[in-house]
This record gives sequence, structure tokens and C-alpha cells, in this order.
Amino acid sequence: MRLNVLKPAVGSRPDSERVGRGYGSNRGSTAGRGDKGQKSRSGGYHKVGFEGGQMPLQRRLPKRGFRSMNRRRVAEVRLHELSMVAADGAVDLEALKTAGVVDRKAIRAKVIASGKIDRPVILRGVGTTSGAREAIEQAGGRVED
Repeated sequence: MRLNVLKPAVGSRPDSERVGRGYGSNRGSTAGRGDKGQKSRSGGYHKVGFEGGQMPLQRRLPKRGFRSMNRRRVAEVRLHELSMVAADGAVDLEALKTAGVVDRKAIRAKVIASGKIDRPVILRGVGTTSGAREAIEQAGGRVED
């Protein structure tokens, strides 16, 4: 089999309509474009959302905010939540998921400097902010990248 001999199955693709070939073809004179107007002319088009000069809807409405597509995939963990996770002190993404601190669909987690941590923990494969890293190290823990 060669790519240059591939063809769709017989009858699977309809023949293209031949328009503007006389009144006997049922698509003569106006060629199915209707009578008059910009859309009946060759080259006639208008921009998407164009409303004839009136201010378009997408420009009339106020713009607000932004929602990241990854917001459910990257979880934020506060410092005080680390103490709820593991008794042995080792914390990774799986431990955070089983403790219910982060969503099951999360693919990454990052510890932010919010709250206090009072016992040493070892972070493995979890990102940290510089303030959170400092707080973990002051509590006697460490961050393994």
C-alpha cells in the first residue's frame, strides 16, 4: 500500500455541488447565496462578532479576571498543613494526597509560607517558596529536591 494510491471508499464522500451552471441545475443565477447583500458578493465577508457598526457584545461587556487551566493540577499547601500529613516526618505528593491535603488530581504541589510549622519534616519532590523553605529548616526539617 502506498500513500499516493489511498482514496476514500466509494460513496463515502458526496460529489461537490456545481453551482452557477444555469437554471436547470437548481443552483443557477444566485448559486445558492440568496439575493443581494454583502454575503452574496465575491469577496464579501465581515469580521467574527461584527454587528454592523454597533459596538460588539464582546467589547460592551467588562473584562474580569483570569482562571488558570492548571489551577486544579497544581496544589498549594500551607505550612501548618504539613504537620497533619505524616507521623514519620517524610512528606511527598502521595502522602499529601492520602492525607487529603491536596486534590487527588494534583500533579504537583508547592508549600507556601502561611501559618507555622512546629516539628521537623522532610519534603521530597514538593516545591517550596523561599519563605517556606526557611521556616521548614528553622523547625529542624529539610527540603530534598
